[in-house]
Amino acid sequence: MEFKKIQLNGFKSFSEKTDFIIDNGLTGIVGPNGCGKSNIVESLRWCMGETSAKSMRGSGMEDVIFSGTSNRPSKNISEVVLLLDNKAKEGPSQYNEFDEITIKRKIEKDKGSKYYINDKEVRARDVQTFFADLSTGAHSPSLISQG
Repeated sequence: MEFKKIQLNGFKSFSEKTDFIIDNGLTGIVGPNGCGKSNIVESLRWCMGETSAKSMRGSGMEDVIFSGTSNRPSKNISEVVLLLDNKAKEGPSQYNEFDEITIKRKIEKDKGSKYYINDKEVRARDVQTFFADLSTGAHSPSLISQG
């Protein structure tokens, strides 16, 4: 199972819907300071079930919602969608009928987070278990973060 795409909408510095296509091989993110490199990696961890706001460089989980700038208003919702390729049927057995699997996490101000697998609402634990079954997850050593 491989990541194919990350879609961010209202997540930290990404106010508008932004897609990152992930091709085969090693993926690195490069750019100048302050352009959002760490936010992309954090979006992966967050969508995979990260529960610690501190490890997301925030004081509360709602800090992942775009807070606005002098040119753009703040948002009330943040959403991250991961598109996974499952053509090799390497994912958890209950998802083997799908060639692609989407994992989505959405947070709304004052309402908390919701998780979805293939647009069906699930528990945070279900998403964490999904990635644990793949020997990865929010705390995987293959995700290298700042610090």
